[in-house]
Amino acid sequence: MSLVTLLPFIVLIGAMFLMTRSAKKKQQAAAQMRNDMQPGTGVRTIGGMYATVKEIQDDTVLLEVAPGVHAIYAKNSIGAVLDDAEYNRIVHGDDEDLKVDGAVVPDDASSLTATETAEADTADDADDAKIDLGKKAEADGSKDSEVKDAKADGEGDAK
Repeated sequence: MSLVTLLPFIVLIGAMFLMTRSAKKKQQAAAQMRNDMQPGTGVRTIGGMYATVKEIQDDTVLLEVAPGVHAIYAKNSIGAVLDDAEYNRIVHGDDEDLKVDGAVVPDDASSLTATETAEADTADDADDAKIDLGKKAEADGSKDSEVKDAKADGEGDAK
């Protein structure tokens, strides 16, 4: 066999090694994060629930999800250990430390559009010239319209 035929297999094995290595590093970092938890630390579970760590066992963690409400979770269910400022900002709504670097988006879109009085005048003229697209009642009073009205009232063919 020549080197040219072995080259694709070598590249494939190398790529698989690199992918498993990065995944293993992520797993080790997550395990280290879970082992570094201390009582009183704010955490987010993999389900998205925010809680405070009360006790740490070998494989489980006692979390306080609300004042006086405790739940036991597996250590593997802890998705992230949060620092105090981030935990308080998310859970308690403390926005005093929040710094905004860019432009602030307003609550409504009215300030995003600039309208001039000339544009408003032409819009009012366009509203006056609207066409009525509704059905008009038949003026001849034919029998078909009376039958339709009777059926609409529920007095149709039922006897």
